[in-house]
Amino acid sequence: MNTIIELLNYPFMQRAIICGITISFCAALIGVILVLKNYSMIGHGLGEVGFAALSLALVFNLPEMYVAIPIVIVASFIILLISQKKGSSGDVTIALVSTAALAFGVIITSLSKGFNIDVYNYMFGSILSMTTGDVIVSIVLSIILVIIYVFFYNRLFMITYDEKYAKVCGISVTFYQFLISLITAIVVVLGMRMMGTLLISSLIVFPAIIARKLTNSFKSMVILSVLISVICFIFGILVSFFLNLPTGACIVAVYIVALIIANVFKRINI
Repeated sequence: MNTIIELLNYPFMQRAIICGITISFCAALIGVILVLKNYSMIGHGLGEVGFAALSLALVFNLPEMYVAIPIVIVASFIILLISQKKGSSGDVTIALVSTAALAFGVIITSLSKGFNIDVYNYMFGSILSMTTGDVIVSIVLSIILVIIYVFFYNRLFMITYDEKYAKVCGISVTFYQFLISLITAIVVVLGMRMMGTLLISSLIVFPAIIARKLTNSFKSMVILSVLISVICFIFGILVSFFLNLPTGACIVAVYIVALIIANVFKRINI
């Protein structure tokens, strides 16, 4: 316990924990909607788009976040627009965009200085590199997400479960879809620092999947997903510190354990 208290005195660890908790919180909120709408792989797809954007930023020595955020947002809108067309599949669209972006990122990186430490950190995560700016953005995003959920809860619920009925009720489904895509893109870019482009989708998918196994209520699923996400992050970062292992991988390992426990609990209560 003394070691943990001493660790919390370091500014870089304080930034890491604040960013980790707020990003986990945001990912869990948006993840519930994405999982229920069968768009759970969009986090993985946008993560690979983020990798391409970061490779481009590093080649031209530009600020990574300022390059990655707009590119990932545009990619999320493109995925949404294509998947809305008749005969188009959301999973196929995500696969096409993500693989194309990953190939582009690898080519750009190979033509420049190769896979240096910066690219490696973004691929596998480096939570201790979180800046004060990351902290501010993640806190602001958390506040915005809470406000959206509080004021538009009923509309988000209807859009998630039945878009046709939502349209009949006069709800602008397209607007909320683009809003969800926008928030997802920002969460993915912020989460790449923590989880890496290869593991960012786990931050969005796992909490919602675990919560769905424990409850059938949308409201309960949202609350439970947030609690699971934050608790698993805390356990993950502690395991990472004490065992000197990558933070992102440890968080995913904790998620897997939580998923196994949820499955056992569900079987017992059947």
